[in-house]
Amino acid sequence: MKYRVLALGAFLSLGLTAQDDLINKVKGNGSEEAGFQFKTEVDLEATPVKNQGRSGTCWSYATTGFVESEMLRMGKQAVDISEMFTVRHVYSDKAEKYVRLHGYLNFAQGGALPDVMYVIKRYGAVPQEVYEGLEYGTEINNHGELEGVLKAQLDHIIKNENGKITPVWRSGLEQTLNAYLGEYPESFEWEGKTYTPRSFADDYLEINPDDYVQLTSFTHHPMNEEVMIQVPDNWAWGTAYNVSLEDMMKALDVAVNEGYTIAWATDVSEKGFSLRNGVAIVPAKDYYDMSKDERETMFDGPKEEMEITQENRQMAYDNYETTDDHGMLITGIATDQEGNKYYIVKNSWGARANDFRPGYINASEAFVAYKTIGIMMHKDALPKALRKKLGI
Repeated sequence: MKYRVLALGAFLSLGLTAQDDLINKVKGNGSEEAGFQFKTEVDLEATPVKNQGRSGTCWSYATTGFVESEMLRMGKQAVDISEMFTVRHVYSDKAEKYVRLHGYLNFAQGGALPDVMYVIKRYGAVPQEVYEGLEYGTEINNHGELEGVLKAQLDHIIKNENGKITPVWRSGLEQTLNAYLGEYPESFEWEGKTYTPRSFADDYLEINPDDYVQLTSFTHHPMNEEVMIQVPDNWAWGTAYNVSLEDMMKALDVAVNEGYTIAWATDVSEKGFSLRNGVAIVPAKDYYDMSKDERETMFDGPKEEMEITQENRQMAYDNYETTDDHGMLITGIATDQEGNKYYIVKNSWGARANDFRPGYINASEAFVAYKTIGIMMHKDALPKALRKKLGI
């Protein structure tokens, strides 16, 4: 099946707000009249936009925001969940695997969408105010030095310079994490009750990680089977169900239209991804083949986009043109002035202003079909036919 920007059909209007009747304008680089005009069709509840700062922890912000939206969907009062509590556990467990694999693992700040569920299932969660992870004196995350210090420690351990790896290296690593992110919160007070991270996740969040699934779509894996997404940051070797592009996009649409937000892993390195203009598109003409005028007017309004097929999507992945750059949260659907469909996406780069919605971006259907690494959703959001096909 081919995906390009096409006229939007009828949508089930769930979770709509007063913005649904509002036409939002995103001006491009050309005339005052130029630009995209968006009408919100589906607008699902989400917590405020956060800022990951100078850290490669978008994966934690994306899935944490997803968990917060899931609480809202279930009628619960969402709490601002600590991303850095999750990040701390991922650094620690990733370090263990890095040493066991003699350093043949990507040890960096990145992660994957399922990592938050991995931490909730094994360790729990805490509120943001309990664990901010900012012991190094800044107001926003900055993990460059932390990553460097941790990796230096691990690389010396792997060299095994004593002839035997000492039994205290894990303790040394934990002390580094304490110094940069803060002491581990064994227990804490919250709304008049005492919790541990485990009891807070179980009794307050009430999120069951086993209820969530990830979908992907690549032809180097067998279809309709659970596979490992092969990207460097998937250190935990998290799995996804590999389905056709048509099934993945249908599942995305069905979920959003039935009131479910979607955690989204994607590539944002394309010239068509513009935070300033608030849109992500895939022009039919390659950016490097465009004239100067075509480049300057790329965001001046809807234009023809590239036809996306299973084949050219796979080729982009095989050639490293599609890489696991960023994680975000899909919270709705919008249409432009020509009726073309876009997905409303909550980012984690702070509430940066654009003419649509601060901190958000509208990604075209073509962009999402072309650049998706994986999407995570509640299993109940899957179309019944797909659940049967996958045996879920």
